Amino acid sequence: MFILELLCGLVLFLFGMDLMGDALKKSAGSSLKTILGKMTSNPFKGFLLGLGVTAIIQSSSATTVMVVGFVSSGTMTLLQATGVIMGANVGTAVTAWLTALSGLNSASASGVVEALSWLKPSAWLPVVAVLGFLLYMFSKRGRRKDIGVVLIGFVILMTGMDIMGDSVGDLGEQLSVLFTIFGDIPVLGVLAGLVLTAVVQSSSASVGILQSLTLAGGITFGAAIPIVMGQNIGTCVTALISAFSANRDGKRAAMIHLYFNIIGVVVVLSAFYAINAIFHSFDGLIATAIEPFGVALVHTVFKIISVLIMFPFYRQLEKLACISIPDSKDEREEKTAMLDERLLSTPTVAVERATQVTYEMASISFDAFYKAVGLFDGEFNPRLAEEIRALEDRADKYEDAIGSYLVKISACDLSEHDSEQITKLLHLIGDLERVSDHAVNVLESKEEMTEKKLAFSAEAQRELSVMRAAVSEILTLSYDALVNNDLKKASDVEPLEEVVDDLRDRIKLNHVLRLQKSECTIEHGFVLSDLLNNFERVADHCSNIAGCVIEISKFDALDMHKYLDDIRQNGEEFDQKFELYKKKYQI
Repeated sequence: MFILELLCGLVLFLFGMDLMGDALKKSAGSSLKTILGKMTSNPFKGFLLGLGVTAIIQSSSATTVMVVGFVSSGTMTLLQATGVIMGANVGTAVTAWLTALSGLNSASASGVVEALSWLKPSAWLPVVAVLGFLLYMFSKRGRRKDIGVVLIGFVILMTGMDIMGDSVGDLGEQLSVLFTIFGDIPVLGVLAGLVLTAVVQSSSASVGILQSLTLAGGITFGAAIPIVMGQNIGTCVTALISAFSANRDGKRAAMIHLYFNIIGVVVVLSAFYAINAIFHSFDGLIATAIEPFGVALVHTVFKIISVLIMFPFYRQLEKLACISIPDSKDEREEKTAMLDERLLSTPTVAVERATQVTYEMASISFDAFYKAVGLFDGEFNPRLAEEIRALEDRADKYEDAIGSYLVKISACDLSEHDSEQITKLLHLIGDLERVSDHAVNVLESKEEMTEKKLAFSAEAQRELSVMRAAVSEILTLSYDALVNNDLKKASDVEPLEEVVDDLRDRIKLNHVLRLQKSECTIEHGFVLSDLLNNFERVADHCSNIAGCVIEISKFDALDMHKYLDDIRQNGEEFDQKFELYKKKYQI
């Protein structure tokens, strides 16, 4: 029976992790990245964050799982996560002291433990569930609704973790006999602590079991030390399970947690027994019976020593995780061809490289959108849907890489032309990334129609084909304007964008008329409205791209509001082009 409960918990855990990760990608805007960036701007700040959060919620597993989610969603970098993970490992030592305190018979000690137990995730999880439900149900589409999904995903994740722990509770008690059988042999003691902690899915529970066994006597410091070491490795299992549904960087974050503890155990345990073998410094300690507070002390001292040893090598820890889970061949080739920091010594060359990579990003984003609208030409293609999402993910990585590279170039001694080009690129990459986001939105509309078996009327399909053709042309114009610095094509974008706006309004009005005649349904209207809004917003981003090209090329400045006002109010040529496009894309 416990196997079914364990599987149920595992399914909920992985589903919650996946749900939380996807929602984080949607909700993790620049503000959240900025906040986490400031809180983890250096490894020491990240360490303090992980230490504080874990000390409060009394669960390093919950902290590391959240870190895996943040890294997987791109909200936190792998390097930022390294410090947080180290802090989480030290923060969990607080729980060992609380469980030791609960072994005292005094009423005050029991009161402190009971009061602090309200800080555990299991205590406030119902509040999070209600808050997530309210945000999801009563918020319109946007950041708040996504945050609601994040909270619901976290609740499902933690519920799955609890079910897994409860399902093997009795088994954990049975396995605790390993402590007394293998404890006197260091390697077997490590293995016993590892196995029990992996089974019960909680180092806190495993440490608590060891502390309860010490009350009966018979367990020495020599037996307890390797067991505690093994428990610290076993606690990594939860993060490793969460990484199953994470992307490559999320898996690397889980590996950092594992390597931190394995290296710490190997170094500390080897040094302990080597020193004792040479100087016999710990003979008396090894033979001394241990009590609950002694277990807590060993647990804490090991954590602190591990951090002192590993903290100076946090970058190497990140590299080790990257070596363990390498990029695919395509990604390695892509990064090799991208942005080399050695070029910063010649800023002009570096700016040119960033420019070429931005053009590649434009190609990726626009290709994603072309493929997304192509889904409406026939039956839904799951393989193409996967490809579109992969392109969107690549566009996100390009934006991060280009943005970081441009900031580094900005610190160099630049010519006026290079400085203007950096300004232009920094504005462009945001619009290019948003085009790929809208491609995924269009894909999701197609998925919704397929799932609900919806089909547009012939008239709606004809109108959408006109809109698609207009948006395809505006994408082509803006791409050519960007890559070839073609000012003529750039000047054609804005009048066509006005036509796209007009098409959106006309198609929505026609839908209302068809709705009144019962030729379609409200459900069709929701999907149609989403599609039209995404088409219109892509045209807006194309307008920004073209305007940026014109403003930088003609005026060596970037004032989009002034550009749009001038082109609309003082342009006879604009009016002529608008009428030509309006006639070309009439419905």
